[in-house]
Amino acid sequence: MVQLAKNHQPQIAYTDVMSHIDKHSPGRFCWVELATTDQPAAREFYTSLFGWQHNDSPMGPNDYYTMFALEDRNAAACYTLREDERKLGIPPHWNIYISVASAEETTKRAAGCGGSVFCGPFDVSTHGRMSTIADPTGAVFSIWEPKDNPGLGIQGQHASYCWADLSTPDPARAAAFYTDVFGWTMRPGDTGYQHIGIDGEQFGGIPPASFRQPHEPPHWQIYFQVEDCDAATGRAKQLGANIYSGPMSIEHVGRMTVLADPQGAVFSLFQPFPH
Repeated sequence: MVQLAKNHQPQIAYTDVMSHIDKHSPGRFCWVELATTDQPAAREFYTSLFGWQHNDSPMGPNDYYTMFALEDRNAAACYTLREDERKLGIPPHWNIYISVASAEETTKRAAGCGGSVFCGPFDVSTHGRMSTIADPTGAVFSIWEPKDNPGLGIQGQHASYCWADLSTPDPARAAAFYTDVFGWTMRPGDTGYQHIGIDGEQFGGIPPASFRQPHEPPHWQIYFQVEDCDAATGRAKQLGANIYSGPMSIEHVGRMTVLADPQGAVFSLFQPFPH
């Protein structure tokens, strides 16, 4: 689904964040969720790779939602792709959520700024309220108005989510959309990479269009932090992962790998260099 263009690397402006999180401010990434074709196998892969604990909650007669935890705090989740999603040809993938103060208002604003609303807003039990939206360039994300569940409870350490890059054929149009909808600021970096931030805190980026493969669909690429990128990459390969690129070093930033789990969902591993 994703490969890096030759001789190009994403540029993560990594900053230390608090390990335990109880609340996500509006506009920040707050949740990551795997949609897969083989939930038990995916659960085994990620628990073996990251040491996550897991808890399965029924969602119907033959359906359940897997919550992954690290230090007893929410780290990610997993569910099985719905039949209608498979009929549309949607492959296994990682979803990303953005925290908002109002799902209703943000959904309307996103639609007014050129986004396509796929579903929502709707309540997820008492956990929160959400919508799933595509930006004007086609990259899909979800918004989350927290109620009982604020989202990720841990970041900034081994096996936790740490960053997201937007792969899009039109970075300028995408940047304008997210700026208008979420109040993001864009700080230009080397080689045209744009660092996403709010109030001086950087938490994502938009690489130049030249970084992407020509036929790659627009998408958000998520990163998980690891203590040793080479060791984690080797372990992932042993568990059946397909290594697309890396391990490779990003000067003054860290070391990373782009890979796909055994079902085909693409993600990245990132080891920050000491500051």
